[in-house]
Amino acid sequence: MLQLADAHRQADPAFAHWAAGYGVIRHDPLTQLRVRQMVEELVALGRTPDAGTAWQRLAAADRVTSAGMWLVAHMTYSQRVRTDGAALEFDDFKTTPEGHTGGSLNMVSAYAGYLLMDALDGVTRAWMMGQGHCVAAIDALNLLVGNMTDRHAERYDLSDAGLSRFVGDFYAYTLNPDGTPASPLGSHVNAHTAGGVMEGGYLGFAELQYVHAPLKDERLVAFLSDGAFEEQRGSDWAPRWWRAEDSGLVSPIIILNGRRIEQRSQITQQGGERWLDRHLRLNGFDPIALDGRDPASIAWGIHVMESRLQAGAAVPGSDVRLPYGIAETIKGFGFPGAGTNASHNLPLPGNPARDAEARTLFNEGTAALFVAFPELEEAITALNSHDVQQRVRERDHALADRQVDTPRVPAIADRSTGGESSPMTALDEQFVAIAEANPGLRVRVGNPDELRSNKLDRTLDAMKHRVHEPEPGVAESAIGAVITALNEEAVVCAALGNKGGLNLVVTYEAFAPKMLGAVRQELIFARHLAQAGRPPGWLGVPLVLTSHTWENAKNEQSHQDPTMAEALLGEMADISRVVFPPDANGAAAALAHAYAQRGTVTTLVVPKRPVPHELTPQQAQSLAVTGATCLAGDPATAAILLVATGAYQLQEVRRARARLVERNVSAAILYLGEPGRFRTPRDPAEARYVHPDSEVQALFPLDRPRVFVTHTRPEPFLGALRRLDTGPATTAALGFVNRGGTLDVPGLLFANRSTWAHVVDTAAGVLGKSRDSLLSDAELAAVDGRGDPATILRPATGLAP
Repeated sequence: MLQLADAHRQADPAFAHWAAGYGVIRHDPLTQLRVRQMVEELVALGRTPDAGTAWQRLAAADRVTSAGMWLVAHMTYSQRVRTDGAALEFDDFKTTPEGHTGGSLNMVSAYAGYLLMDALDGVTRAWMMGQGHCVAAIDALNLLVGNMTDRHAERYDLSDAGLSRFVGDFYAYTLNPDGTPASPLGSHVNAHTAGGVMEGGYLGFAELQYVHAPLKDERLVAFLSDGAFEEQRGSDWAPRWWRAEDSGLVSPIIILNGRRIEQRSQITQQGGERWLDRHLRLNGFDPIALDGRDPASIAWGIHVMESRLQAGAAVPGSDVRLPYGIAETIKGFGFPGAGTNASHNLPLPGNPARDAEARTLFNEGTAALFVAFPELEEAITALNSHDVQQRVRERDHALADRQVDTPRVPAIADRSTGGESSPMTALDEQFVAIAEANPGLRVRVGNPDELRSNKLDRTLDAMKHRVHEPEPGVAESAIGAVITALNEEAVVCAALGNKGGLNLVVTYEAFAPKMLGAVRQELIFARHLAQAGRPPGWLGVPLVLTSHTWENAKNEQSHQDPTMAEALLGEMADISRVVFPPDANGAAAALAHAYAQRGTVTTLVVPKRPVPHELTPQQAQSLAVTGATCLAGDPATAAILLVATGAYQLQEVRRARARLVERNVSAAILYLGEPGRFRTPRDPAEARYVHPDSEVQALFPLDRPRVFVTHTRPEPFLGALRRLDTGPATTAALGFVNRGGTLDVPGLLFANRSTWAHVVDTAAGVLGKSRDSLLSDAELAAVDGRGDPATILRPATGLAP
């Protein structure tokens, strides 16, 4: 192999110029042969004009890579950049250096390889990076090649002043007067990172999303972390989901540098690249060994992975194994301290601002990476082939700015003629109707366990579980849209990754907190994009929490947990919508309204058991839009406001009102379906979403005492709704108080002091009335825990059950 590479170098000077490497970058004989074969193939296919152009771009990538590593080292340690390459003095350095330096240095070669492959074959691919803390690599290279967002372009350029401002902004901690960061650079991928689609702050989620992200004719390169490989294990299942029929080309590349923050990664401890290769093959991947120190090897890996997918897809019925690049490298390669635990953050033994030895190491390390600016500018020009190839820049790749047309939504069925039905059945029918009305939208249904138990029979029959080998008589298909795995993180990421399509996620409420990290990361990034003037255009994602706290009375207390709704109620209301439909029409309307949003997650807490019909279709649509409605009485004249959030809570409130009216106490029933619309806004964006004081006070007059009965715990509920809280003397809240067990629904309501009788008793308190004027002695004994619970669990006289 070495002799063959030598022969090629002697026969082709342009090839030899690239093959000689540059600075710390070397091209081993295997990479030289692989790349030469790739170049010949690209020229033959007309993707590259000629071999000379290809070798010029390959050599340019070496120089851009070296300069990128040079700039990353400056970002961590220095506050000044000298484009003449002169050594820095002590006062040129930051007093407090910071940066995830080792991983960022590794990512320079990887991202440069991605830029190189785009230039070689004239295709702008999408990219995502799971290890968002390596953003210095992306921002540095984007600056060097001029691939910047407007915010970066207005502050940075390749002059000494522009580069010095750039490195000074990194971990600057400066604030604008409104408390937002003044620097457009972040510790992780942020809304100003050109082409960034996710923060990558919580390791493991890119690994779960990448296979679902590109649409059929798109291409994606996913940079993954060997540390994150130990996080969300559902990433092992990516081959279960890729299909040529509806999936774009994906090139996952794990940066195998062997170290986490404080120790070797588990992969390295178990045997390194060979162990990982065997593991991946057992899980349906087709692993490919790459040199993670060499951008050319990364580019070749992208090319060969796409070629293998295309070749497999061209054979009908073939079982295509998903390629997976293993880019082996040394953490912090190319700079002093490489391969040590220290390389994760600050690889030098001291601070160059105070330590002469560290300063010498920095200057020696950066000198080895320095590229003279005339040579660098020539390399940048060679890589920036966008105009001649008539392609968009990498900042504008397909995933970077998803804009999905508003889907057609059929009218909801009218279930308001008395009786009762399952809200989940209504939601099921509405979802299938929307999917069928929008055949151009790729569907992903995230399902951790059981759709039929959750009343999504039509969805399952129409969409089917996605499997490799369907079982006869079961709702399964090789191209099914239902992503089923007993792994909440994996299935929610299937929907969050499918930003070009139509999504639905359904789970037991008690198990939903396992999804919280993924959902919260998505919400934060989407909101930051909007604040940066790039509002996301993907359709809102409904996250349905069913088999919920009150319905899971029949299971143990582990299944009785409203934490997810409470946590997401704490996020910003304009992007995190938490909705409690009271009945079937309400559920169907809330689902449709969720898809009318952009860049949001709508958490729908939906009963699956039949509950009474409460809303007409018009009322349901109004509730979906406004978040609250009056169902009985007049808030302006009633003696008390009874406010329900949750279907079962509404039933108890109705019973409580009947008792109050029977005892000559007028009461209005308000249904608060989206509490976040009525909170105190925390910033201008949220203020534009929540209701103004006039609308809030029309439903909740300040001079009326009130009792809230909520699906959630009362304390976080009231905490979010201080705007509606008139103080402990006139406002009270009932809800889940962490009591449960194997019970029925009435029993769980009683255990958590949320029955109609508890509502009446609480109403007496805020009204200043005696308890015994509203409840009998036996009822009071039950409420106080002294009597028979059945006294109040049976329907009271004159009240419907």
